Amino acid sequence: MTAAPNAPGGAALAGQTVVVIGAGAGIGRETARQVRAGGGRLVLVGRNPERLHQAAQELRPLATAAFDATDSDRLRRFFDELPGPVDHVMVTAGSPSYRPLSGMDLDAARSEFGQRLALTLGVALHSRDKVRAGGTLVFMGGTGGRRPGAGMSVVSALTAALPALTADLALELAPVRVNLIAAGFVDTPLSAALLGDQLEARREELRATLPIRRVVLPADVAALAVHLMCNEALTGGTYDIDGGQQLLSH
Repeated sequence: MTAAPNAPGGAALAGQTVVVIGAGAGIGRETARQVRAGGGRLVLVGRNPERLHQAAQELRPLATAAFDATDSDRLRRFFDELPGPVDHVMVTAGSPSYRPLSGMDLDAARSEFGQRLALTLGVALHSRDKVRAGGTLVFMGGTGGRRPGAGMSVVSALTAALPALTADLALELAPVRVNLIAAGFVDTPLSAALLGDQLEARREELRATLPIRRVVLPADVAALAVHLMCNEALTGGTYDIDGGQQLLSH
């Protein structure tokens, strides 16, 4: 007899332990919220102690850790100090870097590109003895860099690199599953910080043009992350979530 597939939604994570790196706000915090609502247990990591404390007050995690996940030594210690096995690790830490060549600082660009790849590799490396067989690593990427444009050099390079890295890691870490979420515009505090007073105009543009006729929200991305954790047939893939933005001509 074939085993029944996991139940849909966060309820399939009941009793499981999920580490969320980047849990202070936005997609990470919403993913943690959905995991907790489904009966999952949480370990929350964030760079901003105040926001992490606020998330902990709401979500009652097993533990929290406030540090910059791009600090490789601190990331290694975090996984070394986890008291027991976990089921899933979700990584949303990091932000896109838009640097026109005319004003590019090469050292800064090298650092941003290298830190993002090192974070992905670091989580894969240091979690190997902590994530159970059949558990998952879920990383965040984007779709914006698939179209060339001024200021997109670093973003485009990462957009191309992360799916290939995800596929390789899925083979090396099996039977742990590894997947990548590639998001378009998501209405998060990070988007607000990047766009400033242009935020509402961008929202209106997307509401008018996207096939879904609304902007993509953190809850949409979190639901996809939870699905990737629950669906045991998915590994090595890149999953777009952009409301159909890539279907538009411009």
